Amino acid sequence: VQLQASGGGLVQTGDSLRLSCAASGRTSVSYGLMGWFRQAPGKEREFVAAIRWSNGATRHADSVKGRFTISRDNAKNTVYLQMNSLKPEDTAVYYCAARSVYSVRYYAAEEYDSWGQGTQVTVSS
Repeated sequence: VQLQASGGGLVQTGDSLRLSCAASGRTSVSYGLMGWFRQAPGKEREFVAAIRWSNGATRHADSVKGRFTISRDNAKNTVYLQMNSLKPEDTAVYYCAARSVYSVRYYAAEEYDSWGQGTQVTVSS
């Protein structure tokens, strides 16, 4: 599967952004799990959110709970990450990822088969 992420940008503290990740190359029923990760300079890639394609069940990292929401559009084979109340510590390159079957280790980057190219999110104070 090919993933194309978009929607990043430069915003101020408290602003909102919506990231999109369009998947192609496989039918939607083949996506067991899709997720968002982020990586800040000098830091390891960290889990942000994941969604189970079959039933829409979601998981979010504690650091973004209540501010970020992952969702999907089956018809468009697209996953979104709505980011509200952004903080400077949210600054990172955001990556979308996909796995062909669901995994209970949805938070682990190594579980995912395919990755998008990343989109930069910068939050100024």
